[in-house]
Amino acid sequence: MSTLNQEIEKHIKKLVNPLKEPEELLEVLKVKLTKKELKLLKSWADEIPAEELRTQLNLDEERYGELSTKLIKKLNQEKIKQAMCI
Repeated sequence: MSTLNQEIEKHIKKLVNPLKEPEELLEVLKVKLTKKELKLLKSWADEIPAEELRTQLNLDEERYGELSTKLIKKLNQEKIKQAMCI
């Protein structure tokens, strides 16, 4: 099972510093992401299949794609990257 940290590292294009410890990281994410975005990220880390995830989050394929794209873009914003790193 992948951790939240590993999942985030997969989606960030250029990570200069290491990520914070999981508990601290979660606190930052709760502030910076919407509830659905956070749930999506956690579900990716738990390797929940996309179909099951769409059902859980009550999203059609298009909205799921939009949410995924938005989440990855957010994770790559400098401000958020700085907040997530040590």
